Amino acid sequence: MNWSEIPDLIAVTLLACAFASVSRRSPTPVSAIWLTGWLMIVIHFAAFLFLNLPGIWGTLAEVVGLSALIWAGFLFMWAAVPYRKEISSRVMFVTLGTTNTLYTALITFSPDAGWTLNIAAALLGASPLLIALWVLKKFNRSLRWVVVSLYCSLSIFALLVQRLPGGGELAMNGILFAVYFGCCVHFWYGYRRATTGAFITIAGFLTWSAVFVIGPIMQVNFPAVHIEGEVWNLPKFVVAVGMILLLLEDQIEHNRHLALHDPLTGLPNRRLFQDRLAIALERARRTESQTALLVVDLDRFKQVNDTLGHHAGDLVLQQVATKFSARVRRCDTVARTGGDEFSVILEEPTNRDQAILVGRSLQKILDEPMPLDNEQFARVGASVGIAVFPEDAHDMESLCIAADRRMYEFKNVSRDPVVGQMSFPPNSPSSQPPPKRQATVGVVD
Repeated sequence: MNWSEIPDLIAVTLLACAFASVSRRSPTPVSAIWLTGWLMIVIHFAAFLFLNLPGIWGTLAEVVGLSALIWAGFLFMWAAVPYRKEISSRVMFVTLGTTNTLYTALITFSPDAGWTLNIAAALLGASPLLIALWVLKKFNRSLRWVVVSLYCSLSIFALLVQRLPGGGELAMNGILFAVYFGCCVHFWYGYRRATTGAFITIAGFLTWSAVFVIGPIMQVNFPAVHIEGEVWNLPKFVVAVGMILLLLEDQIEHNRHLALHDPLTGLPNRRLFQDRLAIALERARRTESQTALLVVDLDRFKQVNDTLGHHAGDLVLQQVATKFSARVRRCDTVARTGGDEFSVILEEPTNRDQAILVGRSLQKILDEPMPLDNEQFARVGASVGIAVFPEDAHDMESLCIAADRRMYEFKNVSRDPVVGQMSFPPNSPSSQPPPKRQATVGVVD
């Protein structure tokens, strides 16, 4: 047995256990794929313990170890694909893994296989190219063509070197370089963010792929220089640390999102709403512009909950959040600031007339029945209060009080059972007596 692999096997097993512990606290499809990849790395080191066995057993151990290393790379690569749920992506993943494993087995067991080896080398590039062309009209991404180009180049390289003295080893190094350079490209594409975890992981994969280029160069040009095997394995541990950091960063970001957003609708909660309103008012002060605050309270939401249940009420809130977010601009903010209360911040450029127009459009949105489960519909009205900075108030607290007061004035007028128009400040151009109309039923079957 190759006892020199024992320390690396123990180290990578402990890293895989640490990775499993971190991912278990916040399980995601990506973390599950990464964990499977690290289990493949453990198999790789375990198989290489038996490289010194005589005959076919040593060769089989080499094939298993190299194949596990290849599949680990493809798992890491596939996890970083943003469209991995596409059928063509899954087909590409399986095809690349299969063709690379087939070539690895042939070049290890029968390096003089002749035309069979040529076909296997040609499949390395032809298979992904055919898949990409097959779905070209329906699905076309630049990252996919990077993969196709990489493996077409690998196919040509394998065909050129596999017949040379020592060409089998060069071809295998080419395959492993392509796999882990592909990981580097995919992680750069999928994790383009300025974080420590992303930098360490991408740099680790780049170094890992460079090992399969630098190693042969050192053997040919500097045969007297001996480098311990643990040095060549360092990039693996760098990547493992980087991935653990990525998981921790994602968990921190997820917790931060939960702390600042409503879990049901995904909208900013009251805390984030107050922060954004304070920033909007400060910006309006600097630019001597206006900021409008709309407070929207759903009129018949309790009736929906009492008649159809809280599940139906949750569906209504989610639909209201979606419709409101689609109505306002990206620079504006829609927040859920209470059980059935929403607040909207309209930033520059805006004025009172535009705020009134937005408020009326939000009321109109809620006039339409919203589909629920079991072919049921709910219709809720809205009471809207509007306050404009700096005309109605000069600070955040006063602005919120003014908007709340006008919303409740509107709600009290609407109960009678006549639905009034929006409540506007006295003496404003829009504060004319509202036309009266009958209230609609809150729940429609």
